[in-house]
Amino acid sequence: MLVAAADRVPLPGLSWSRGLLTMKLLTRILCLCLALALSWADHHEHASGSSNHEDHAHGHGHAHGHGAEGPDRCKGIEMDAAVVTEEGVPYFFKGDHLFKGFHGKAELSNASFAELDDHHHLGHVDAAFRMHFEDNPNEHDRIFFFLDNKVFSFYKHKLEEGYPKDISQVFPGIPDHLDAAVECPKPECDEDSVIFFKKHEIYHFNVRNKTVYEKEFKTMPNCTSALRFMEHYYCFHGHKFSKFDPKDGEVHGSYPKEARDYFMRCSKFGDDSDHVERERCSRVHLDAITSDDAGNIYAFRGHHFLQKFENDTLRADTIEQDFKELHSEVDAVFSYEGHLHMIKDHEVFVYKTGEPHTLLEGYPKPVKEDLGIDGHIDAAFVCQDHHIAHIIKGHDIYDVELKATPRVASNKRPISLFKKVDAAMCGPGGVSVFVGNHYYHFASTMLFVAGRALPEQHRISQELFGCDH
Repeated sequence: MLVAAADRVPLPGLSWSRGLLTMKLLTRILCLCLALALSWADHHEHASGSSNHEDHAHGHGHAHGHGAEGPDRCKGIEMDAAVVTEEGVPYFFKGDHLFKGFHGKAELSNASFAELDDHHHLGHVDAAFRMHFEDNPNEHDRIFFFLDNKVFSFYKHKLEEGYPKDISQVFPGIPDHLDAAVECPKPECDEDSVIFFKKHEIYHFNVRNKTVYEKEFKTMPNCTSALRFMEHYYCFHGHKFSKFDPKDGEVHGSYPKEARDYFMRCSKFGDDSDHVERERCSRVHLDAITSDDAGNIYAFRGHHFLQKFENDTLRADTIEQDFKELHSEVDAVFSYEGHLHMIKDHEVFVYKTGEPHTLLEGYPKPVKEDLGIDGHIDAAFVCQDHHIAHIIKGHDIYDVELKATPRVASNKRPISLFKKVDAAMCGPGGVSVFVGNHYYHFASTMLFVAGRALPEQHRISQELFGCDH
């Protein structure tokens, strides 16, 4: 029965009891609210932490001990492991990060090899190598990673079934906690082998019969990582490296050398760095290359360029020293009528050849205005006695008639032989196309564009610039 407020008559002592009851009820409600608030905050913090962990796993969190962007290879760090992938790209590992190729920032390793983290909370990779032996097709192009006493086998970035396994199960006679490993196919080694390094101990593992031979490499320092690259063998120790003979470990020539000078693209180098030696022997791909009317070659890489004169002498310097308006990082360059046309981002800079290199009045100009095509440009070249600039952009090549006004990019054709061209130049003998650490020569532009088979592969550092290692 409902009672109107005016009809409610308090009984003796009931007012005090009601007040006490109300206070107790309020107290309980406040405690309950506080508990719920604390519970929500704890859950939110945990969820936030999970989110941060998830971000970290995808490369957005803070790297352990290196800040948000991970380690900086240009600061002289010691790599834990190195391997060349089936695509021919060198991977360098440091802690829970890896570097792909010779430049670019660190990435979290588990973004490329997720199962390493699933099975082993990845601190660092001890050693790595790629099984690349023609006589062993069952394991051809597998990448093996070694962590503590375990070995992981990846094929096309996927962990193979049954792995990880004990190192002793897959490579009997090879110890745990390795320092480095590198593959050695015959005839570079007497048999298809893997060379394992642990402090002073060197193990040659015969892939075919799984026998182990211990060797002593007296002249070589302890390797923290090792790499087979362009059929040469490199032992990395600290931020330096030595080239060695895989059969006996002999180190010939002036070693150790600074790894940042040859295997990384860093903007600044030490005062004792030999710029000519570094640029002609660097494994980092070229950004641009051209030859002028006198036969001098200009090759650009990062912040530096290498000039090869007609008499085969070499000179190296910073781009900013000779082309101060450019500063660094040239995308493409071609020579035409005594001038270097240098393309950077969406602009064209035109310099008069000779000393000093002088920027023409009115430049830089937009690429679209000067060449009739939108940037970004990958490569460009002009053949002698012609007035056509061949512009390579992605998978296509265009022609720009340089005598025309206005200039227009036309005659678009696809390039079938290469996924990406780094640089190109044309000389009396034809067109040279530069991809990674190699270049390919074509007798004409037409053969380059319409070709269906790759010509002979040449090494840039050795065959073009005369590097002896």
